Amino acid sequence: MERTILHSDLNAFYASVECLHNPGIRDKPVAVAGDVENRHGIILAKNELAKKCGVSTGEPLYPGQSLNLQRIWQKQKCPDILFVPPHYDLYLKYSKLARKIYAGYSDYVESYGLDECWLDISVLGHGGEIADEIRAHIKSELGITASVGVSFNKIFAKLGSDYKKPDATTVISKDNFKQIAWPLPASNLLFVGPATKKKLARYGIDTIGELANADPQFLRRLLGKNGYMLWMFANGLDSSPVTNISYIPPVKSIGNSTTTPRDLVTDHDVKIILYILCESVAARLREQDLKCAGVQIFLRDNTLHSFERQIPLSFPTTSSNALFDTAFTLYKKHHIPGTALRSVGVRAQKLIHVRHEQLSFMPDYHKVQEHEQLERVIDGLRERFGFYSIQRAVMLTDPTLSKLNPKGDHVIFPERFFK
Repeated sequence: MERTILHSDLNAFYASVECLHNPGIRDKPVAVAGDVENRHGIILAKNELAKKCGVSTGEPLYPGQSLNLQRIWQKQKCPDILFVPPHYDLYLKYSKLARKIYAGYSDYVESYGLDECWLDISVLGHGGEIADEIRAHIKSELGITASVGVSFNKIFAKLGSDYKKPDATTVISKDNFKQIAWPLPASNLLFVGPATKKKLARYGIDTIGELANADPQFLRRLLGKNGYMLWMFANGLDSSPVTNISYIPPVKSIGNSTTTPRDLVTDHDVKIILYILCESVAARLREQDLKCAGVQIFLRDNTLHSFERQIPLSFPTTSSNALFDTAFTLYKKHHIPGTALRSVGVRAQKLIHVRHEQLSFMPDYHKVQEHEQLERVIDGLRERFGFYSIQRAVMLTDPTLSKLNPKGDHVIFPERFFK
């Protein structure tokens, strides 16, 4: 039986939800963006009117380095644009409602971000008709639109959902994929990012068709195993399955990072941010009954140079103190003194389930256990009275830096493709 795969993409998702809940901005160019005052100035989504002005998702809110230049950019590029802050609780709500619609058609529904899903409807067939029906349901029940790609594999289904927007169905079949897909830029293919695009362009490979007709061994030498994978994708040779809607992927790491509201110039500044991040990571570990046996840090300075460093722990833990001690040691060892930091991240690695933990007779182990028990009490207090109801004293020394709740303010939604 030939597979029938759909890929549904909710059009301009964040911006569409914002306009749905605020009728007064529906006829204006709208961009959902971060907080520029806190240096989170990135365009997360834009509506069709903003798109026509040349506003692009992912670009800095203001390329200028000063507020005056920021205002000039706004007036020149899109004079009437409205910037609205993100409301992730609403996006999660509508994402779940969309998945509920998809579940009415198939048990095989796989998310790819909040606004995209693959569906395997092979047993139903009639892919184009079902795609139109799903789009109509989303429009009538949710008040937003979707573009749906229909194909015989996941890669071309996603290509189809991007082919025509908004509110459209595109069918890419074994008979027409060369006519539809091959003339498109290579960067339209999933996993062809900016760096890969440049490498391919050096050898005259600019379209998906040219990628499909290139020597696969040459691509392997140029891009490693990913080169051969992209050659297969371009030729329609993707056999990856759509996972069951109940499938929960195993967690391989848990982390949080932040761009700070001002540069971190002292060790004291860094301590505040590391404590906040480590507390968030530790709390998320405890929520999932996990412990970590390794810690990784990410540092980016104010020249945008960045690096990561990691180290194993003596024994698995969920103690934020243990995570902080390790993360701060890595920072002191690898950070160049006098270099101001703008972004910091902490990631827990080598995760194990609590019930599989091997006990230790090391003296420090019992001390860490005491810290873990104390932090579980703190988790309960914060859940009952709010995140800021209890804080470390060091955080009170700088309210600007410590006004951060990574666990509560950020949506963690894994994107995955390979199983």
